Amino acid sequence: MGGIDIQILGIGKNGHIGFNEPSSSLASRTRIKTLTRETIDANTRFFQDVNEIPRYCLTMGIGTIMESGIVILLASGKDKSLAVQRSIEGPISATVPASILQLHPQVKFICDEDAASQLSRKDYYKWVYDHKDNVDEFLKKTPSDREKKKE
Repeated sequence: MGGIDIQILGIGKNGHIGFNEPSSSLASRTRIKTLTRETIDANTRFFQDVNEIPRYCLTMGIGTIMESGIVILLASGKDKSLAVQRSIEGPISATVPASILQLHPQVKFICDEDAASQLSRKDYYKWVYDHKDNVDEFLKKTPSDREKKKE
C-alpha cells in the first residue's frame, strides 16, 4: 500500500518504542515479542486482574518503523527523561531502541519539560526550535538574495 506516512510513537522508561524492548534488533520487522517485567509492571494499571496482563505483544519492528515517512515520538513525565536523553544524545544502541531514530531523516520528539529535563543541550534545542522559521526563510532565498542582504 506504499508504506506508512506518519508513525506516532511513545517511549518506555527503558527506551523501548513500539514494544521493541532493549536488545531488539535494530533491523527487526513486525513480530511477536515477549515483554520485559518493567513493561508488564508499567501496564498493570490498565488491568484489574494481574492474570490478564499480557506477557507478549504484536509489534511493528524497528526496521519497519524506520521506513515510515515521518516519525513523531511523544514523551511526558520525569520518568521518561533518562530514556529521552539517551535516545537523543546517547549512542545508537539496541539497548536503547529509540536511539535508532537519530538516523531517521524526518523525526520529531515532542516532550514536556519533565521528559526533556535531562537533555544536556536542552537550551540549544529550544533555540533551534524558536528560530526554525528563520532557517526556512533563509533556505527559500537564492544565494544572490543573501549576498544583497549582507550589503
